[in-house]
Parts: sequence; structure tokens; C-alpha cells
Amino acid sequence: MSGVWVFKQNGVVQLTENDSYQGSSRRKVLVHVPMNQVVTSYDVLERMLSSLGWERYYDDPDLLQFHKRSSVHLISLPKDFNKFKSMHMFDIVVKNRNMFEVRDM
Repeated sequence: MSGVWVFKQNGVVQLTENDSYQGSSRRKVLVHVPMNQVVTSYDVLERMLSSLGWERYYDDPDLLQFHKRSSVHLISLPKDFNKFKSMHMFDIVVKNRNMFEVRDM
């Protein structure tokens, strides 16, 4: 995860993601490269991941989790798609080389 260390007035230091630190209105989107399609919901993402061999785990009610039998990788996402951040997107990109990209909108 990348970001910027911000010193607050009370002396506390906090790591802030680059997106929120810059205050830009540009948001990140996850794109499925073969179809050039933006992931707009977890239903869409789940279909894409299952076609790549990922299986859904139902162990944690607060997370959406996917595992690939042929690897040790686990993708953990917040249950609420509105909390789906760039760090989650990059996790998917790293674990699925050449299949997904993160782009600025």
C-alpha cells in the first residue's frame, strides 16, 4: 500500500492513501483487460474471478474472500462494494497478472 505520512495538529502521524491525500476527484477503477470492462459490482467481479479458477470462501461474514486451489493466494475484500479501495484492486491485479488493471477514471 502506498501513501503519505501526514502529521496532524495533535502530533499523531497517520499514513494516508495517495488518493485521499492529493484530494483529487479522480477515482480508481478495476478493469478486466481481456474484455476491457470496468468492474462495477462484486457480482461482476465474482464471475470474472471464477472464470480464472478462483473459488468463493464463506468463512468470514464481514469479508468477501476468494481462493485459488493452485496457489496459496487469498483475496479478501470488504463486504460493502463502496469500501472497495485501490489497495484491494492492486491486490487483485498482482494475483492475476495480465488479467486486470487499475486505471484512473
